[in-house]
Amino acid sequence: MTAAAEAAISNVPDAAGHFGPYGGRYVPETLVYPLQELEREYFRCQQDPEFQRELSYYLREFVGRPTPLYFAERLTRELGGAKIYLKREDLLHTGAHKINNALGQALIAKRMNKTRVIAETGAGQHGVATATVAAMFGLQCVIYMGAVDCERQALNVYRMKMLGADVVPVHAGQRTLKEAVNEAMRDWVTNVRHTHYILGTAYGAHPYPVMVRNFHRIIGEEARAQILAQEQRLPDLLLACVGGGSNAIGLFHAFLEDPKVRMCGVEAGGLGIVPEKHAARFHGGSLGVLQGTRSYILQDDHGQIQLTHSVSAGLDYAAVGPEHAWLHDQGRVEYTYATDDKALEAFTRLARLEGIIPALESSHAVAEAIRRAPEMPKDALMIVNLSGRGDKDVAQVAARLNLAMPV
Repeated sequence: MTAAAEAAISNVPDAAGHFGPYGGRYVPETLVYPLQELEREYFRCQQDPEFQRELSYYLREFVGRPTPLYFAERLTRELGGAKIYLKREDLLHTGAHKINNALGQALIAKRMNKTRVIAETGAGQHGVATATVAAMFGLQCVIYMGAVDCERQALNVYRMKMLGADVVPVHAGQRTLKEAVNEAMRDWVTNVRHTHYILGTAYGAHPYPVMVRNFHRIIGEEARAQILAQEQRLPDLLLACVGGGSNAIGLFHAFLEDPKVRMCGVEAGGLGIVPEKHAARFHGGSLGVLQGTRSYILQDDHGQIQLTHSVSAGLDYAAVGPEHAWLHDQGRVEYTYATDDKALEAFTRLARLEGIIPALESSHAVAEAIRRAPEMPKDALMIVNLSGRGDKDVAQVAARLNLAMPV
């Protein structure tokens, strides 16, 4: 990465939410004022010590931060290369990193006197996190979820309902995450006076990408301090899965100005890089606008959004967060992909070697760790962001692997 690229990265986004040519605010006129209102309140909260004390209290006492940075000794020994550390976001309350952001946005919603929150969800982890904070603060809650994802993530549907949320299956289009976002945005346009949209990833119209990133940057801040305490130096490589990109940018952000720390985001390779068989935007996408922002998008020559596929519902999305697009172009972060088969292999291998069942989303990052670690020297250090736990995926994986259930 050049000195010019380093300087550019430190100066984004601009006041309008642009990361170079990416980001911005592409929304119906009805949503311009609500987004401006949200932007003002968010930046006010950023400067408010009382807000920060309240957020820190709930992150510590309710969510369970800090999360451990765990040395995966058996996996490291079997692979025979770099030392692998796992940032254990799977140990947070609700089972994934998503609650960092859901909590922060719920606190902002309260300050704006909103009585109702809505959210989209793919794998269900953001939906569960949103339903959790809504129950905690006494807010009405509606979660939009693609009908296909409702089936493959049935456990999380039940969890959301148990928490008091109204889960609305979306039957339009591909019936996955993109359509859930569409329905949530329609709801917000209609009910904006009393409703806040808790967007779940580092995507969407400004200020969502920067706001979501900042609520998750605690992941990287903790990991940086922890690896320095345990190894007395910074890691050589960071790995995280990338759907919209919230867990990855949360880990990467604290290390962006450390040029010797390499970073790699792992997208969903699905069944291979063939149109409509994957969700790897940097390996088949092009510049476009979708759902409020400008970024890399999987689309055809006429600008129509292509179908996507991934074994992991949380990565099954046609676009990627604008900050990731910018970091890709600057050469600061490398982006690769793992196929369904490699993710499933990683899911099983981590479970059997470390006693940790990872989310299928996180398994994509674990797959890349398994591929890279043997090629690295034994004194190299790698941090893998274990963004969520795989309880939600066990039935799906068992069916894929033809594991017989006991009678």
